[in-house]
Amino acid sequence: MIKIIGITGSLRSGSFNTALLRAAKEIAPNSVVLEIATLKGIPLYDGDVETEEGIPQAVITLQEQIATTDGLLLATPEYNNSMPGVFKNALDWLSRPPSESARIFRNRPVAVIGATPGGFGTVLAQNAWLPVLRTLGTCPWFGGRLLVSRAHQIFNENGVMVDETARQQLTDFLAGFIEFIHVSNKLQR
Repeated sequence: MIKIIGITGSLRSGSFNTALLRAAKEIAPNSVVLEIATLKGIPLYDGDVETEEGIPQAVITLQEQIATTDGLLLATPEYNNSMPGVFKNALDWLSRPPSESARIFRNRPVAVIGATPGGFGTVLAQNAWLPVLRTLGTCPWFGGRLLVSRAHQIFNENGVMVDETARQQLTDFLAGFIEFIHVSNKLQR
């Protein structure tokens, strides 16, 4: 059984990226558990808070969720041609303390997807993730790319993926990422 954690980079209840993760969970094969996590409850990173109060419980919970998975699927919106600040902030907390970062991220297979109402998908946000993922020591999958543009036409008002072409693209992307996780896990043993 493969366990993947999907994290959405949007706090919005009607997020297209959360809907994209729900669609991925729905189409995942029976041999895969895809758990969806939220960034809600993670405060702005503040070194003084870390020193005086420690790591917030919401961060510790998400750290443990990531540490017990075989792969990490990031669903990123694109804000001002880059990743959302709330998503980067969460990764800044998740890598604290530095002694825990390797346990959580080192060699963990990771893929980035994204959905946006715009016409270019989330290509710039996905590219902005590359130096962050490298710094964290993850094992990014470069075998596929999923850029969902015009998301308001792909998902209905209830956040259900209704576009069959997009569903097939997501199915193919997920299959490739799952195979990458299989290979990565074999190499690490």
